[in-house]
Amino acid sequence: MRPEILFPLFTSVSTLKGVGPRVAPLVEKLAGPIVRDVLFTTPVGLIRRSVTTVDQAVEGQVQTFVVTIDAHQPPHRLGQPWKIRAWDGSGFLTLIWFKGHGPHLERQHPKGARRAVSGKVERPDGFASELQIAHPDYIVAEERAGDIPEVETVYPATAGLPSRTFRKFALEALERTPELPEWQDPAWREREKLPGWREALTVVHAPTSEADLSPLARPRRRLAYDELLAHQLALAQRKASRRAHPGPRISAGPLSDAAEKALPFKLTGAQIRSLSEIRGDLASGERMSRLLQGDVGSGKTVVALLAMADVANAGLQSALMAPTEILARQHFETIAPPLQALGLSVILLTGRDKGPGRAAKLAGLVDGTHQVAVGTHALFQDDVAFKALAFTVIDEQHRFGVNERRRLQDKGPAGVDWGVHLLAMSATPIPRTLELTVFGDLDVSRIDEKPPGRTPVATRAAPIPRVPEIVDRLRVAIAGGAQAFWICPLVSESDKVDLRAAEDRAADLRQQLGPSVGLVHGQMPAAEKDAVMQRFVDGEVSVLVATTVVEVGVNVPNASIMVIEHADRFGLAQLHQLRGRVGRGARESSCVLLYDPPLSEVAQQRLDILRRSDDGFEIAERDLELRGGGDPLGLKQSGFPAYRLADPVAHRDLIAVAADDARLILARDPDLTSPRGQALRMLQELFDWKPASPLHDAG
Repeated sequence: MRPEILFPLFTSVSTLKGVGPRVAPLVEKLAGPIVRDVLFTTPVGLIRRSVTTVDQAVEGQVQTFVVTIDAHQPPHRLGQPWKIRAWDGSGFLTLIWFKGHGPHLERQHPKGARRAVSGKVERPDGFASELQIAHPDYIVAEERAGDIPEVETVYPATAGLPSRTFRKFALEALERTPELPEWQDPAWREREKLPGWREALTVVHAPTSEADLSPLARPRRRLAYDELLAHQLALAQRKASRRAHPGPRISAGPLSDAAEKALPFKLTGAQIRSLSEIRGDLASGERMSRLLQGDVGSGKTVVALLAMADVANAGLQSALMAPTEILARQHFETIAPPLQALGLSVILLTGRDKGPGRAAKLAGLVDGTHQVAVGTHALFQDDVAFKALAFTVIDEQHRFGVNERRRLQDKGPAGVDWGVHLLAMSATPIPRTLELTVFGDLDVSRIDEKPPGRTPVATRAAPIPRVPEIVDRLRVAIAGGAQAFWICPLVSESDKVDLRAAEDRAADLRQQLGPSVGLVHGQMPAAEKDAVMQRFVDGEVSVLVATTVVEVGVNVPNASIMVIEHADRFGLAQLHQLRGRVGRGARESSCVLLYDPPLSEVAQQRLDILRRSDDGFEIAERDLELRGGGDPLGLKQSGFPAYRLADPVAHRDLIAVAADDARLILARDPDLTSPRGQALRMLQELFDWKPASPLHDAG
């Protein structure tokens, strides 16, 4: 039940003055549906206005003048602006309005009237001696000059809702904000010299300098830490709740040992460590919820295979779910042979399975004939049932919704007092500093070593004008039996970004290399996309032109060339993911990063890092440093939380502190009944970070 003191912040934005039926949807689009969302939308900049005279004005600055209206200059024809010529004793100033402004300006500001006017000063071409202000920010009677602020905050804006209007709403939301009991540890606040919660909000919405707007300013750090603590507390509560639920006790057994001995390679130290952590969870009696992070080609599936052998040894079943049919088929081809050699039955279940064949597979799952099922979304359909499902593996878990993951988890046997173990896998390395934020409710294992035998990928950068040379080399390689990826960033021409579309590149390459050039992109139907991918896997397609749909998981050992067009437009981690599609076979492999010169300094650093390193975790950390904000590593697609006040890059030092604080709080006061615990409940309500709204669902 939400505390009554928070009610003013959880009312509709339509209760704010001036937010009527027309404006409300714009406020909701910009901030959100409730007053709290407006309060948590903070300024993005600051405007300083100095009072000056025309002869002392500085072009390009926002300045304020006191003038006398000298003349109105109506437009002579449609499309021309309305102009007012003004004089301040030292020179003339022209005020300009386009569209929708006309005779009313003459009524409001008649000739001879004294006005205070403020805006950005410009000097139009061809009139070097005369200044102008287009669409002045303020034009008021001289006696109201004090209404023009010397320092003005700039808020986000949208069409129909200017920054200045939103500022009024934000300040009213601040007025409605109550004083709340302190939830932060007093010693921590004193050590960090942090202001109180409401005081911090006041400074953020009424900054006096650019320094106040910095994410490193103490008021911003205070608010960021509040949000991070609310989130980490919810994740810690969720983890504690999960650990209170039992899971089936599964010990390492002879089947897994036999499977490992039969592997044609030795496990890396990181694989051994990760397998040991998974086995510790399986044997603990608590339900496992673990994320297995591993760079591209690091051997995550093999670790999952050995855990599945342990589960089968205990007489229980496992399921591995992948987001696409081609990935599910690749997992099946990795897992099935070694497990079948041990006498276990492994099936592949996808949307293609129909009729009697599908019915037979389903019957084998129900009666326990099949110990392992590998598949796509087909695994959690209503008519799929297991005799004793105890272990689920979800590949690229962020590509499944919470309900989809839960539907598979819920297929555990009825009438038992334990829940199904979960192992999620991800090939997108997350920097350690962000791991707690993205996966704070999961235990995390890392495979940070490459298996022996992986061919190094020679990486080089080349400007776009050298494409003909690249195509010539490609022709020779294809004639020798090689296969190549050619990655394009867009599927169709964009008005905003002048990039060659994937269809055009595919057509151009077909003209030069012949018909064995395929094309896949995100707008294709899934079945059609899978069919083209399968032809590439089978060697019928020599060059696959693609958008980033091939980024994760696709395994084509014969593919040894990766060309990435406009590589300077991609994130560093994404480039590394794409590069990981080659170097999986015996051929020497290469990656060509095509860029549009000249490169920016950051783009140059990004490509240099990629040339020097093939360690995905190191690259992820460097990517974070280079980006410094925005959407590092494409995390919005990886389940990254939508923070309002915390910046996961600028405030990454606070993430681990918040996680430690949350663990300590729950160790001392698990039910949050102490005075601080009650205040922390209010904090969670304020940010909507509650255990009932998890980032991840462990089933």
